[in-house]
Amino acid sequence: MTNIKITKMHGCGNDFVFMDYEEYIKTGMTLEELSKRLCDRHFGIGADGLIIPVPYDGDEADIEWRYYNSDGTTAQMCGNGMRCFAKYVYDKGLVNKKSFAVKTLAGIKKPEILDNGLIKVNMGKPILNEPDIPFKGEKQIGDFKITPVSMGNPHCVIFTDNIPLEMAQKYGPELEKHPYFPQKTNVEFIKVISKNEIEMAVYERGCGITLACGTGACASVVACVLNNLTENKVKVNLPGGVVNVDWNGTADNPLQDVFLIGPAQYTFVADFML
Repeated sequence: MTNIKITKMHGCGNDFVFMDYEEYIKTGMTLEELSKRLCDRHFGIGADGLIIPVPYDGDEADIEWRYYNSDGTTAQMCGNGMRCFAKYVYDKGLVNKKSFAVKTLAGIKKPEILDNGLIKVNMGKPILNEPDIPFKGEKQIGDFKITPVSMGNPHCVIFTDNIPLEMAQKYGPELEKHPYFPQKTNVEFIKVISKNEIEMAVYERGCGITLACGTGACASVVACVLNNLTENKVKVNLPGGVVNVDWNGTADNPLQDVFLIGPAQYTFVADFML
């Protein structure tokens, strides 16, 4: 058996297992195997994903990460995970500045640790070109009008007057694997409260229902702005807490960076026996 050191963190209830790269090497397991083992909520630690910092020698970033969903699949990007990652690597001394660049499968992301303890992440520009999302179909699935958006990972945004969490629980599993999304999709149900506030629930690709989704919050605000439902600065109420999204784009000028601001918190640090 192998004893490894792990850290549990969460961003608005979206929870993750962290371990240093050296600890991962000790396991002798693939990341797919390890993520399924550690994220299991009955036989493991329990989490939505596994995140491992990786040293990076290139010029374009200060550090790299590996992110795996609880089902063992990779994810290109995770906004809540990135906020937790920023706090973890800074507190561990793996980076020595509060604003830095991280290499991900969705490109370079730039988190910043603010003076008030919140984490601000430049999530990059939304992807609306349908083949790049990827999305192949009509913007109507059954009774639902959908807005497809990618934040480095695909999202299907749906507006509702009903309770978003109940809608995500009921329709998320089927929509996640709808053939219009060839790489499957995250599914967000949105209730607009005002021009500057929304309520959101998500069925995450590879995870199921989670308490928060940072990329989903960003994709939802982009969809709100494109559909003329909100202003550009929006408070997003999630089942696990609140984040704020700032996007200065418009339908005519969508190629603007999206900024996500929210908390990152430790749950516990422990030794785990594999």
